[in-house]
Amino acid sequence: MTMMTSLARALAADAQTPQRLTMYRHLHISDHPIVMVPITLAGETNAPLAVMVGTDPARPEVIVTRQPRERAERLRFAERLAGHLLYPIASMAAITQRLESRGAELSVRATEAPQIWVPNPAGVDYVRLLGRMTRFRSIEGRWAVAPSVRQLGIWLTWLAEQAEFADSCVLVPATRALSGVWATGQSDVEDGNLAALMAWLAPPPGMAIADAVRRAEDPALCPPAGPATDPTFDRLFLQPTLRDLAAASTEPARRQVLSRLTSMLLEQMRPTWNLVWHAIELLRQEPPAPRVARRWERQRDRFTAFHYYVTNGGNPQAKRDNAVRGAQRLAEMEQRLASFNAERAYDDPLVIADHRLAGEAFAGTVVASDATRRVRATQKLVPRPLVTVTTADPVRLEEGQQVHDPSRNGQRALITRIEETTDGWIITLELQDKMGRGRTPAPGSVPASGDEAVYLALADTFVRRRRAWPTRDDIPWTHGGPPPEYVPAPEDAVEEWS
Repeated sequence: MTMMTSLARALAADAQTPQRLTMYRHLHISDHPIVMVPITLAGETNAPLAVMVGTDPARPEVIVTRQPRERAERLRFAERLAGHLLYPIASMAAITQRLESRGAELSVRATEAPQIWVPNPAGVDYVRLLGRMTRFRSIEGRWAVAPSVRQLGIWLTWLAEQAEFADSCVLVPATRALSGVWATGQSDVEDGNLAALMAWLAPPPGMAIADAVRRAEDPALCPPAGPATDPTFDRLFLQPTLRDLAAASTEPARRQVLSRLTSMLLEQMRPTWNLVWHAIELLRQEPPAPRVARRWERQRDRFTAFHYYVTNGGNPQAKRDNAVRGAQRLAEMEQRLASFNAERAYDDPLVIADHRLAGEAFAGTVVASDATRRVRATQKLVPRPLVTVTTADPVRLEEGQQVHDPSRNGQRALITRIEETTDGWIITLELQDKMGRGRTPAPGSVPASGDEAVYLALADTFVRRRRAWPTRDDIPWTHGGPPPEYVPAPEDAVEEWS
């Protein structure tokens, strides 16, 4: 937790009012989001009990498992869920636009990508485990399943993998999206309860926040946001109903008990379903940050590339990554996290304020500017203006360190001198780039005396690995050696179904 977040939480608790952490929303919100509210059977490894899914807040689809402990019933549940998720995914991938930029890996890009909302991070774990237990199923032989079940597993696994990246927005936990914009006066654990979090951000009319939070924490009034159910509900209602369903000997009796079970589960999921849609609308009212659109384009590129992989017969994701794949994934996570943090800071004054408190950025007034300064680089003179800034911010930077100017698209500057004074710091910087191609800097590319300036230690571009990754056959013995060719087998999913 950063200093800014800690301060905002303290202020929220004192004033009983949520505090803003950002000026903008740094998350893309789809025009047609898919909401999924799952619940599982307590005491089982991801035994799907029911799910409410759909794109229309007023018309959700409800899928219920008759006997969640039976493997055949779970597979039928997955097949029904595939019917509601694979069609919109295929529809979005079918509409593309041509890319004209040279050097692009793909010639086309999907105009839209799926965005699935779940109530909390536990919903992401649900998607990951459901993908794990379905993508390895065989579509031939004695225990064959419908091809859509296996395809659903592949897509759910991709969605869960994308959710691990900081800049991804195809699988969104509602609590995490809200906590990225507002700070409440409660802990992170309490913010994990969607009902309690929404009680802070949008309490019922005429109700104080404290009363709204107490109401939200009552499972009888606000059932848990899934995928776990309330233990009291399990003991008093769910287990007896499941026993009645198993004991029903005729089809009319089974239909009657199943109808009762569906009504009970609908009452458990409906409050959370409404809260997720309310959270989406609350976030939609916030202005998006300038770089949100660019990140969404990159996300659509990844979606398009993976869709081509799946449609061309790509195998399900391996059970475990080999050494090269693991290193590549870790490097990509680091690159995307660094870029996301820098882009948020470049777009948002409140995020920069957080870095200023940490000494990783400073804001001040330009007291001297030499825009005509040139130095010799190789065989010619190049512009290298000097800018001197006074600041009262706490500075924890060093001479020779590079900083960037968010207002000039990340213009790079080198700190040449830092001098401490009685009331702050005097910092001299040498500008390095983004001043045009002429012998003199372009107008506006160099701060003038009297201008307000902000410099940040984060760069919006991450230094990528220059050396190529080794191939599968070149993995050294210290990292397991060349792995055998992976062939999915039904046994890969056995441990998740037991």
